[in-house]
This record gives sequence, structure tokens and C-alpha cells, in this order.
Amino acid sequence: LMPELPEVETTRLGLSPHLLGQTIRTVTVRQRQLRTPVPPRLQSKLAGCRIESLKRRGKYLLIATDSGTLLIHLGMSGSLSVVPAGAKTSADKHCHFDLSLANGAVLRFRDPRRFGAILWTSEDPLRMPQLASLGPEPLSREFTADYLYEQAKNRNVAVKSFLMNARTVVGVGNIYANEALFRAGISPLRAAGRISRQRYQRLLSALRFVLRQAIRQGGTTLKDFSDAEGRPGYFQLSLKAYGRDGLPCVRCRRPITRCRIGGRSSFYCRSCQI
Repeated sequence: LMPELPEVETTRLGLSPHLLGQTIRTVTVRQRQLRTPVPPRLQSKLAGCRIESLKRRGKYLLIATDSGTLLIHLGMSGSLSVVPAGAKTSADKHCHFDLSLANGAVLRFRDPRRFGAILWTSEDPLRMPQLASLGPEPLSREFTADYLYEQAKNRNVAVKSFLMNARTVVGVGNIYANEALFRAGISPLRAAGRISRQRYQRLLSALRFVLRQAIRQGGTTLKDFSDAEGRPGYFQLSLKAYGRDGLPCVRCRRPITRCRIGGRSSFYCRSCQI
């Protein structure tokens, strides 16, 4: 289960106070073979650069400096943490990348499964192939019920798969798609093109509520995820559908059903979600 938008946003919020305005001193690459190879000569490109902003696009973190942008994707098991200056924390075999800052702190990327990615560009990062085709952010003004309804027209794909497609909207992974559809009362199996504009408005509101609640609670920790301070997320305590197969629905008390949609486990109430 890879970190989704709330986990990446939680990481961004946690890292920002430690990174903004800091100067990069050195770069240490212990493992180049991640999902894509770590770009060569990052040391010469980043040494002496000042970190100007830390943004997120979809599930990518964008660390902008005065000479270019470092993009980091956490993959399935990645995490970023700040090792304070003088800390005795040593890097283990899963710590593949360090950014050492002039104040003595270290930004460390740890990824046991090595599905994460570290990219570099001196151009506009939003024009990179990984970002250029992404849909709108789910918490942005561009993401509306009208947009969803128009995108879904004549589509027979299950609405859950439609919602998890990054060209439709970014950052909505399996956990939050399940939870939003449950809150909206929409079956994950229903064809995207057979949902009314009014029901898409309900789904939009449900998705935003779920994502904002998850961000406030630090994301969801089911296995690997921890935030920039090493703390787990607590949204799993609020899950109403995901992982609750066989347990009573919190609304009608009938058992939650589990099925597979697009190769992913899906959880829903046959009674409440139509």
C-alpha cells in the first residue's frame, strides 16, 4: 500500500519548517537503482543551493532550489525524515539518499522496497512527463462536480477505478477512494457514466472531507508509513469501509463486502451504497 495524497501532504507539512531557506551542503547517494536510476552528478547540481519552496503535485514532492527542482516519489514504502544536527541516528541498508544541510541536519530518504523515485530538472517541473498528464488536485478549485460528470460521460469503467485514475484526479489511492464512495453512498462497482451530476457533487464533497480529515490525522499507517518526525498516521482509526470486510456497516449494521475492482481490494456496503 503506497503513500497516497494525505501521506505525501503530511510529509510536506512536516518537512517544510526544517528545509525552507536552508542551504544544501552535500548529497549522499547509497543506492542509485530505485524505480528509475537516481540522476548522476546530483552533488554538483545541488551543493550550495538554497531551498526556496516545498510543494506537492499528486504524490510527488517538489523541493525547489535556486538552480532547479528535486522531485521525490515515495513509491510503496518510502519515507522522508529529518535527522537533527548531532543526532546519533545511523543510516541502515534501506536509507538510499541523504541531503546534508548547512545547519547540520540531514534530509533522509528511506525506501525498503525501492519503488520510490528521485528526479531532477532545471526546467519547469510541471512540464516533466511524470507530471504533465496529471489531472487536477482534488482539493483545488479546478476539481468540480461538473468536471467529474463531464469526464465520466459514456464511461463504463467502475467509478472506483475512474476515481483512482491520475488523469481524472491526482492522489486518490485505494484507501481514500473506498472511504469517499462509502461516505457518498455510491457503489464502487457502478459505471462512472451512470452517475448523476448531483451524486458526483456528493462524491466530491465526500472525497474532500475524507482527504482533509486524513491530512489532519497525519495520514494512514497500515504498514510502512511514518511522517517527517517518524510518527505513524492515525486515520486508520477512522476507516468506515476499507479493511472492514465482514464487520457490520456503521450505518445499517449489515456486513461490509469485499471484492476486487481493477485488481485492487474494494470494500463497500451492498445496502447503503447503490
